[in-house]
Amino acid sequence: MNRQRPSHYIHGSSSEEQRRLSTLNELINHSSFEQMNPRRGEKVLDVGSGLGQFARMIARATGERVIGVERDRDQIEECRRLGKTYGEEDLLEIRPGDVYSLPLSVDEWGTFDLAHARFVLEHLDDPAVAVRGMVRAVRPGGRVVLEDDDHDLLRLWPECSGADELWRAYCSSQLALGNDPWIGRKLTALLHAAGAAPSRATWVFFGASAGEPTFPVYVDNLIGLLRGARAHIVDQGLIDEGLFEGGLQSLVEWKKRPEATFWYARAWAEGRVEG
Repeated sequence: MNRQRPSHYIHGSSSEEQRRLSTLNELINHSSFEQMNPRRGEKVLDVGSGLGQFARMIARATGERVIGVERDRDQIEECRRLGKTYGEEDLLEIRPGDVYSLPLSVDEWGTFDLAHARFVLEHLDDPAVAVRGMVRAVRPGGRVVLEDDDHDLLRLWPECSGADELWRAYCSSQLALGNDPWIGRKLTALLHAAGAAPSRATWVFFGASAGEPTFPVYVDNLIGLLRGARAHIVDQGLIDEGLFEGGLQSLVEWKKRPEATFWYARAWAEGRVEG
């Protein structure tokens, strides 16, 4: 039975959010791919595929069609449009589905070489259920890869007036919705509890310093992330409207500083499914 639950992804799927996510994929897909190191012939399940850019990258490496799962219908529509635009519609089979009840046929369970989820678990009220489903989908000896956020890691230097307060309000808005802004540090424990033997954990750097071509893109992504969550942050009374807008403007000005550095990292954990 499909356990439909309210989505806790507070950023929505507007055209602005889809552009932000597409740019984010351009920033991080290569480093995620290097860590994953998918092999030729591997059968991959990608949970929370979004626009499908990373899933299609995996498929190009494995030579096998990736099975992707995505809940948001606007994301699915855009994912399919992008696949057709780039002539890659055969690389990814995107399935509407719930992470709590993966849309797999009876004969697909326990057959995947690799199951992957990125920036999914932080938005769930019960991530353990999702990880157990991923473990169940993978064959003995196969891998489960989890990549997610630990928002305590964000550091801007020199300090950006107003940004820290705004970031704390954003994290509080996630907690109020039942999300976990610190899920990254818990990934290995989730794998262990789900029955996958943890085999590797690391940080994947996410950031840049002023002078690097990507630096303004990282800052703009942060601004877009916060702006997309504005209603939840302000309406919940976590920060008033003036402080919210002031914090965003501080980031815009901070981005111009020649000595500025954006420090962050994604948490990465991998486990093996035992027979």
